[in-house]
Amino acid sequence: MATESFGFQAEISQLLDLIINTFYSNKEIFLREIISNASDALDKIRYASLTDPTALDSEKELYIRIIPDKENKLLIIRDTGVGMTKADMVNNLGTIAKSGTKGFMEALTSGADISMIGQFGVGFYSAYLVAERVQVVSKHNDDEQYIWESAAGGTFTITPDTVNPPLGRGSEIRLYLKEDQLEYLEEKKIKKALRLEYLEEKKIKEQETSNEELNKTKPIWTRNLRRLP
Repeated sequence: MATESFGFQAEISQLLDLIINTFYSNKEIFLREIISNASDALDKIRYASLTDPTALDSEKELYIRIIPDKENKLLIIRDTGVGMTKADMVNNLGTIAKSGTKGFMEALTSGADISMIGQFGVGFYSAYLVAERVQVVSKHNDDEQYIWESAAGGTFTITPDTVNPPLGRGSEIRLYLKEDQLEYLEEKKIKKALRLEYLEEKKIKEQETSNEELNKTKPIWTRNLRRLP
């Protein structure tokens, strides 16, 4: 199976142009939005496992991890949630406009803060505040593992994943950071962005040492990160 290319829905392309070409001071909201989406994915697989315990056979452990890769200027957010099928990737990440897309763009042009993006259901696209290119590697129990990729130029691709280690289940968001956003590879900046400074036991470590789970003391998906003070 070869790489397939798709065009973003028109309103999503417009939203991406707005995100990329407008200056916003609070770019750090991207991380809270991606973590929030990951926590939703964990909720979905937990609920599915209540009626079908075998849903967790593909990955017993539920977690969200943040892995900074300074060498490749790459920030990775990995979760073991429900994952996405190929159809989910096509629909949810580009070709079907969320109902809030137009409303959010109107709010932005009227002076609303970009931190409201999650309330309109399009928080994923905030990744382009800091990333020049985004990959989503995902594995759902009902499908094979795929790679979604876009540099937000109006199109995205989906490719069967034959190059990465099997995820088991869940998603791995890979943010190829812009040159002026490399501070998000620093532990201090990541913790500040997530507002986790007060949770001293939750540690974020660089890839070359070890990967530490954010939900070590308490499942992070039980927290509404948007409502943290």
